[in-house]
Amino acid sequence: MQNSSFSSSCPECAALRAEVAALKQLVEGLKQELAQTQEQLAKATRNSFNSSKPPSSDIVKPPKSAPKKRGKRRRGGQPGHPRYEHHFRPEEIDVTHAHRLEACPQCQGSHLVPLPGAEQTAYQYELVERPILLHAHQRQAGWCVQCNQVHFAPLSDPVEKGGVVGPRLTALIGYLKGGCHLSYRNLQALLGDAFAVRLCTGLLTKTIQKVSAALEAPYVQLGSTLPQQKVCNIDETSHPENGQTLWNWVFRAPTFTLFTIETSRGAEVLEKALGEECEAVLGHDYYSAYRAYMKRAPVTVQFCLAHLIREARFLAQSSDAVIANYGQRVLEGLKKIFRLIHRRDQLKPENFQRKIEQERDAFLTMARRTRAGGEAATLAQRFRTHGRQYFTFITDPDIEPTNNVAERALRFCVIDRRLTQGTRSLLGRQWCERVWTTIATCTQQGRSAFQFIAQAVKAHFTGMPAPSLLTKT
Repeated sequence: MQNSSFSSSCPECAALRAEVAALKQLVEGLKQELAQTQEQLAKATRNSFNSSKPPSSDIVKPPKSAPKKRGKRRRGGQPGHPRYEHHFRPEEIDVTHAHRLEACPQCQGSHLVPLPGAEQTAYQYELVERPILLHAHQRQAGWCVQCNQVHFAPLSDPVEKGGVVGPRLTALIGYLKGGCHLSYRNLQALLGDAFAVRLCTGLLTKTIQKVSAALEAPYVQLGSTLPQQKVCNIDETSHPENGQTLWNWVFRAPTFTLFTIETSRGAEVLEKALGEECEAVLGHDYYSAYRAYMKRAPVTVQFCLAHLIREARFLAQSSDAVIANYGQRVLEGLKKIFRLIHRRDQLKPENFQRKIEQERDAFLTMARRTRAGGEAATLAQRFRTHGRQYFTFITDPDIEPTNNVAERALRFCVIDRRLTQGTRSLLGRQWCERVWTTIATCTQQGRSAFQFIAQAVKAHFTGMPAPSLLTKT
């Protein structure tokens, strides 16, 4: 009976064995290429939903949802809803116009009895014909008999330092440039068309530098108090300058926001801004510079949960079933924690604290283990190393679980970057740091950014102390 197995001495069998081995090697190579292709495809499909990329970078936009069917209710306020009216104080009114009845609108009768106190008043803001006044400062001339010379009366400091542009107009130009993202050309056009003020771009540039100098002291004061803050959220984004890539850092404290543009994206920026003795709670993403700073300063860290959720979504969309399962389990575990957080007010404080810590520990036990490789294994290792730093917020309600406050603060700068294409010099960089800090801080504190800039410019022109961006205690 002939043996069905390959003979070790048969040349044909040896050739078949070699061919099978080659085919196996080819299959393994194709499997590796397929895995690499799938990984590259997955990275290419990262978007704002499953990564830290901004929505503007999405290649494929999410489909627009079908328009909702309109109900029977009309738009706007419903019947019975009180009408909102702004009540003006008498001292706010500049001009009063009297509208009189010449005849009865119903019967056309001419005998009308006035009813004092029953008037109705409508209010209207209006731009005056010349909203900006041109002041002429005439310096009296006098001849001194003793020294035989002609002398002129001195100008006041605001006139001397402001030159052609007065203090409040200087502040307005600074606000329009820094707060409204106007280019010099558009700023020049607005001043000329709306205000009948014709200024060259060179003078506008000098005016902006005066505003920058006026904001220097308040900016430096904020920087000096940054290391003493108990909570601070941090983020960074790129900033172009003359073909180079700099980095715009934001430090968002409870009462102010500080921007600084640096040449580095490393931990040395954090050391410069916060020092090595900082004991604050820092909120940020998992970028390596923050982890390096954690080793140098006694800080407490809250890693951004929003970033973590987006990373888990990316894993859950993987073509690898093991990786996708791990990502889905991480998402479900985070949902359980947040469902419990939303029930905080329904539980006694001690019961809530016990339950939330139990949920956290159960989540970390699960998330630290996986048979998956690639980015799933990396995330599991992160949970083993820094897992508890994602849940610092559960012991302190004042700590934000995400870094959204810092990211939102940077959006203003990103818009400015898109419109202006960055800065050209150190002076331009300093201007951006100071005006962005001023506007963001005033908005955070509920203050008028324009009025603050106006106060700072006036103080700068008169040699008085600059106003403070720190909240008054």
